[in-house]
Amino acid sequence: MPKRVCRFLFLNFNFPLVLFPNAKINIGLFVTEKRPDGFHNLETVFYPIDLHDILEIHAVGGSRGHCSFAATGIAIDCAPEKNLVTRAYHLLAEEHDLPAVDVHLHKVIPYGAGSGGGSADAAFMLVGLNRLFSLGLSEGQLMAYAAQLGSDCAFFVQNRPVFAFGKGELMEPVDLSLSAYSMVLVKPDRGVSTPEAYRGIEPRPAAFDLREIGKLPVSAWEGVVANDFEASVIPRVPEIGEVKDKLRSLGALYVAMTGSGSAVYALFKNPVDVGEYFPGCFVWNN
Repeated sequence: MPKRVCRFLFLNFNFPLVLFPNAKINIGLFVTEKRPDGFHNLETVFYPIDLHDILEIHAVGGSRGHCSFAATGIAIDCAPEKNLVTRAYHLLAEEHDLPAVDVHLHKVIPYGAGSGGGSADAAFMLVGLNRLFSLGLSEGQLMAYAAQLGSDCAFFVQNRPVFAFGKGELMEPVDLSLSAYSMVLVKPDRGVSTPEAYRGIEPRPAAFDLREIGKLPVSAWEGVVANDFEASVIPRVPEIGEVKDKLRSLGALYVAMTGSGSAVYALFKNPVDVGEYFPGCFVWNN
């Protein structure tokens, strides 16, 4: 099993705490039922990948409980006070006497991709504040805070492969490592909102027990380890299907959309460079 991803750079209290929130992929995603509260239960495997944003937290003088937020990189399409990083700070500030901070987020993980970039930023903010100000919060407490910000936020506190269920906030470890494979992530120019993706979903029992994913060779995943969102999303965003077809033609062992889209990941036996085949798309490979 790969080591949990937890990247921090400590300088000292007078300098920023620098963190590198990472993305994730969903390996399989079954939407199993609609809940009375309007949400859906699902089953999936969250797997961390080495695609990162950069988050700096700097304690400053000024009014306690104040978070000043700035961003570079990919444009953030919401007001600073609605950003998950800012919300994470104020969530902790409601119960802890936090000093004022200046926060800088350099955004690399694309939005509308299904790769959890916003959730990762929020979770790393919680973990970073806990460490920077010695709040003494346990991993379980941090996960409880993170779950208030988003269903997959808590995953990024532990940041290791897990089988996730419920709304995605319930997790148990899963024995899985993809370190022997080359991974590619391609996101078409069009994104997909989660509400849009859920519109065409018809819940049904999981077709495969994803807790057993480590026992199934990657070469046997196709047609077994599926993402239920593909059936509803690809007709709306046909570019996703085109990306999948191209990655298969390039020799991928397994290709799937992650989360509710629109990013697609592929696993190859050997290192590959696919950027030239996807002009206008976001492309990452490990």
